[in-house]
Amino acid sequence: MAKRTIPYSMFDHEGHGLAAKNARVLERVYHKGHKHAWDGKAVLDALIETHGKPALDERTKQALGRVFSIIMWGELAAWRISAELADELEPLEAKMAATSQAFDEARHFYVMHDYLEVLGYTPERIHKGAQKLLEGVMNADNLAKKLLGMQLMVEPVALTLFHVIKELDVEPVLTALMPYYERDEARHVALGLQYLPALLQRMSVKERLELFAFQFRLLNYEIFTNYYIMRDLEFLNVPPRKLIDTGKAKQLRALEEVFSSLSMDAKLPTMFLDRYADTLTELTLPLADDGWKGRLQRTFDVLRHGSVSTVNVPIAPTITDAETPLIQSQAKRATRSTRTKRVKRTSRSTAA
Repeated sequence: MAKRTIPYSMFDHEGHGLAAKNARVLERVYHKGHKHAWDGKAVLDALIETHGKPALDERTKQALGRVFSIIMWGELAAWRISAELADELEPLEAKMAATSQAFDEARHFYVMHDYLEVLGYTPERIHKGAQKLLEGVMNADNLAKKLLGMQLMVEPVALTLFHVIKELDVEPVLTALMPYYERDEARHVALGLQYLPALLQRMSVKERLELFAFQFRLLNYEIFTNYYIMRDLEFLNVPPRKLIDTGKAKQLRALEEVFSSLSMDAKLPTMFLDRYADTLTELTLPLADDGWKGRLQRTFDVLRHGSVSTVNVPIAPTITDAETPLIQSQAKRATRSTRTKRVKRTSRSTAA
């Protein structure tokens, strides 16, 4: 194990290739995380009190449980990865942002576990593709791969699923819970967008190609995981094709932002990823069910010419205070409690 030392260079932005504006964004991520933190147990209890204990038929419960057990284990992976990043990243602001994310992911994990428990579903081992995806990011051999894998690959897909499930209103407690997750996850993407460029600047051509190959592997695992849970998604009225197309669009947009911040043209790498993902998606999740001959023909056409469908979505959603009212009520209670304590201390001091 490498010997740990005090990172005296953590304030040297120029030495780490971190632009001052990026550092300010990452610092704000930490403070926003502190401001918008929510008490997971209190929020879940309040939502259950408002909407009633989740009561679904067995088929729906199993489908929803299988999909969100992947989310639950994904939150655990994100918790571990962000904790590692908080330790390994040297610049102060990046370390602060990763620390804030670790706190959020811990909350996401235990709240999802508690929700599934209330639902009556016991999380089991997830599909091999999802497991390889999460373990691939957890065991990545450098910071760039961990940032790319978690912040720009896994998080956008999770954000897409949260939004779709919320819009479909599959179960009222889960529907009301999703904006709290979305608000946190929207902050997390910033760590990859703001710090990955600094890492890329210092990487050799060989290291960048290895990072690109790593992204391809993760893309494979994501598409095959989506294929595995396709029947559960369809049963819940979640279009699997829309889910993967929207998640991919968010990933590509994030990649374009990273390249843009380096004043590099993202057209070629994003075209390769886009074409490859569309080809694999058409093969596993076809737009039309007209037999293998029609599927193979469309797959070949996509490989040659690309897909005609385009999805234009923001990387992260904008979640308002109205969608997460319990955060504000908790903050008000905390403020009232602090004021009460101050009054009591002042009264005691005056009496003395």
